[in-house]
Amino acid sequence: MTTQDYGKTDKGEAISLYTLRNRNGVEIAITNYGARVVTLKTPDARGRLADIALGFDSLKGYEGPNPYFGAIVGRYGNRIAKGKFSLDGKEYTLARNNGENSLHGGLVGFDRVIWSGKTEESNGVQKAILTYTSKDGEEGYPGTLKVSVTYSLSNNDDIQIDYLATTDKATVLNITNHTYFNLAGQGNGDILSQVMQINADHFTPVDSGLIPTGELKDVTGTPFDFRKPTVIGSRINDKDEQLVLGKGYDHNYVLNRSGNGLVMAAKAVDPPSGRVLEVWTTEPGVQFYTGNFLDGSAVGKNANNYAQRTGFCLETQHYPDSPNHPEFPTTVLKPGEEYKTTTVWKMRFVEPAK
Repeated sequence: MTTQDYGKTDKGEAISLYTLRNRNGVEIAITNYGARVVTLKTPDARGRLADIALGFDSLKGYEGPNPYFGAIVGRYGNRIAKGKFSLDGKEYTLARNNGENSLHGGLVGFDRVIWSGKTEESNGVQKAILTYTSKDGEEGYPGTLKVSVTYSLSNNDDIQIDYLATTDKATVLNITNHTYFNLAGQGNGDILSQVMQINADHFTPVDSGLIPTGELKDVTGTPFDFRKPTVIGSRINDKDEQLVLGKGYDHNYVLNRSGNGLVMAAKAVDPPSGRVLEVWTTEPGVQFYTGNFLDGSAVGKNANNYAQRTGFCLETQHYPDSPNHPEFPTTVLKPGEEYKTTTVWKMRFVEPAK
């Protein structure tokens, strides 16, 4: 493990970078600016390392306009309709930063704040622990919220992300990580030939503002059926209303689960390299997003322009707009309760395609 300076913000605040590296060469680097994953290096079937996370070469890129590369997003990851919700009889108003809706916590969400950070190691597991206190009323949300996010790297190539939070006033909470993956390596073309499997019989259709309608729709017979491994690009341009609205996949999947433990949410494979990413989670949903709004304007690592669909996201989460959908699993956190969720990225490989 190493801790190093990662430059200073435009306001002169010193930022750190925490790098965890295991005996197999898997490496993850996290900055306390937005608790972001900056680097994720994994070997392919032949042992060749590549960085599979989209991002920037320096802090300056993350401070500028960017689509949440690698970030922890909150307080509420994903969208809240019209930037409003009611809780205990009181209406709360949030910033509208995504059309008429609030997205990923607002104008200065968890991705834009400086977290406290430290590293520790025990029993061969390396950890980067980041903490932040979000004050009552921050971005319109009630309650002073104490949050910790712990990234752990083991020698079996698992990266575990543990989220923990408490509040002094009832609030809503939905925290996730927004890493964009390209299993061929960031900058190595689009992700359309990579193969995706999602453990879900249903997804939540959206309206024109990408807000769930409330329906849990069966994926059978639709382009949203990834229950069997399917090439991402095989149906992405179908004339399906939901694909048109999202400009591709940008939808929450209702995970098949029994109980509250870890279940596999998704499995992605890059056939030429043999790299495999399995995502396991305790959360009820996962947002599958295919980088539809990337447009080449973000100049990333090694001067790579990130064009449309050059990365995909698998954001483990509660459903979008849950505070306005009482039929969805609740995202309310009350004093005396503990918000506790876990997501695991399992980095694996298979024999590459010939």
